[in-house]
Amino acid sequence: MTPPTHVIVVGAGNRGDIYSQYACVHPDRMKVVGVADPRRFARTKLQQQHKIEDENVFTDWKSIVEREKFADAVLICTPDCLHKEPAVAFAKKGYHILLEKPMATSVEDCTAIVEACTQGGVMLSVAHVLRYDPLIHMIKELIDAGAIGDVIHIQHFEPVGFYHFAHSFVRGNWRNEAESSFALLAKSCHDIDLIHHWAGARRCVKVSSFGSLSHFRKEDKPANAADRCMNCPIEQDCPYSACKIYLDRVKQGHTSWPVSVICQSSLPDIETVTEALKNGPYGRCVYECDNDVCSNQVVNMEFEGGLTAAFSMVAFTEEICQRQTNIYGSKGELSYDGHAVHVFDFLTQRSKKHTAYSNAPKQFAMSGHGEADYHLIDAFISAVANNDPSLICSGPEETLMSHLLVFEAERSRLESRVVYCGIQS
Repeated sequence: MTPPTHVIVVGAGNRGDIYSQYACVHPDRMKVVGVADPRRFARTKLQQQHKIEDENVFTDWKSIVEREKFADAVLICTPDCLHKEPAVAFAKKGYHILLEKPMATSVEDCTAIVEACTQGGVMLSVAHVLRYDPLIHMIKELIDAGAIGDVIHIQHFEPVGFYHFAHSFVRGNWRNEAESSFALLAKSCHDIDLIHHWAGARRCVKVSSFGSLSHFRKEDKPANAADRCMNCPIEQDCPYSACKIYLDRVKQGHTSWPVSVICQSSLPDIETVTEALKNGPYGRCVYECDNDVCSNQVVNMEFEGGLTAAFSMVAFTEEICQRQTNIYGSKGELSYDGHAVHVFDFLTQRSKKHTAYSNAPKQFAMSGHGEADYHLIDAFISAVANNDPSLICSGPEETLMSHLLVFEAERSRLESRVVYCGIQS
């Protein structure tokens, strides 16, 4: 039998914890042999869960690359702005890499990562997890099979979710561009990647984008509202109340995301969550945070051959990240609502429903990506075990191309003009 693929987890937060669950489900296929994280609770939790030897537990990834190579691959799940340096270092050391999206926060850093992996002869899988969703994967298969003829227009929508946006992009890690990245890159590089993927070999030639931060601003703060939710006299009337988003969930016995994120030194319970809301960043009023990223944005694209695409991202929705897609072709129309894919054939004037089965175990079903996290890590481990990069859906070159499109779209928004892709003037 093939021995399990040995991996090191760099960044033991939410994403690192989810991907490492694969070793618990398939211990014969993957073994976590090292972890690096500056937070004691996070790294100790992972160490205990996977029985990692003390000598392979680190506060900093730099200590790992100073050692002789002791694993096959590394899962890099550090904050967005801390991707480039470890990715380049581990590639030079000969580790295959699963890198959390976005690849990096600048064109230069993304390019450097791809070059390092190419020169190092290592596989790079960027965690565009939606590529691995069975239904979304089916969309590409149907397009390639000619189910709707030539693709003419793509319309794609991401509803972020009102409390998800407040959690991640107002109070949380992705709230401030200088500390993380702009919202289109942090949240929606998934979606631009899908549009780029569905367009096939056609290159995007021009792009325009509009968007701004709406509502979560100091001038929108209600009268008499306090700076923190725990002592706010109008908290009960606020849909973005931290008490509702976190404390009420704990009282109901729910300690998974987003509650699990706010306690950095222990498992969440009423006492620790209350303390976090009294003194931590997640207890702040949403109108008194240092957030500056867009809450709503549109991106319009034109590809070679006249294919057009329109993407919208908005914070203020009931649905949380449940993408909706319509693709219009010369012979039919395809629609996706998160539950099934429907294809309407113009010739027969009949609609066919397509569904997909996922064998993801319970741990991954609860991770928030429609079980696609399981298929992503499964594909990466299979690629490493079989030395077959074709098993990776989002490799270095195509990911770099879709990331460049994200940067071009943001340039359009900032400069209030149409950007001709690849032209810097």
